[in-house]
Amino acid sequence: MRFSSIGRRVAPLAILALSALAGAAQAATPADPSGTYLTEDGRARVRLEKCGTAADRLCGYVVWLKVPLNDKGEPRIDFKNPDPKKQARPSLGHQLILGLKPNADAHYEGKIYNSEDGKSYDVTIWTDAPGELTVRGCLIAFLCKSQTWTKVTDLLPGQLPGPTNGPNGPHSDPEYATSAAGAKPTAKAGAKPAAPKPAAGAPAQE
Repeated sequence: MRFSSIGRRVAPLAILALSALAGAAQAATPADPSGTYLTEDGRARVRLEKCGTAADRLCGYVVWLKVPLNDKGEPRIDFKNPDPKKQARPSLGHQLILGLKPNADAHYEGKIYNSEDGKSYDVTIWTDAPGELTVRGCLIAFLCKSQTWTKVTDLLPGQLPGPTNGPNGPHSDPEYATSAAGAKPTAKAGAKPAAPKPAAGAPAQE
């Protein structure tokens, strides 16, 4: 009887606790900051959009540069990137916000890439006011600085208007790409694959 009575008293408290946790989880959902923003220094426009297979991450791409050419009059490239495969990619259209995740403060956090030094830094992004984005980057835990980026809706000459990984659009890093391009079609059930014919003097291919 005593255990049964305790159970009856604890059960409502447990339900209330679960409800509070669920409410807190809902309150921590970040506002969607998707859109194009002019950086605080006016040197670039960055397009933010949901990414990842579950569209629960936040990615960002440089879609406009105030100075798109280097001193030689050539398009700027990401030559300081530590990945040799990315050093020849254009600065215009590269990914700099790297799949940020929501945190308990209803912000997005993760890494931002700085093409000026080829390094990635901790960053937190959130929006408190319509048309404004707060970007807080940290070189180290106690050295952080916040910027305010302003949302824009117009299209400037030289700006990339196309979809990500599409014509006239920016390009995501391979680890954040969600395109199914290159996937091989699945064979129909019961169908027998045709035996390949080996070329003369060459071994048969698998």
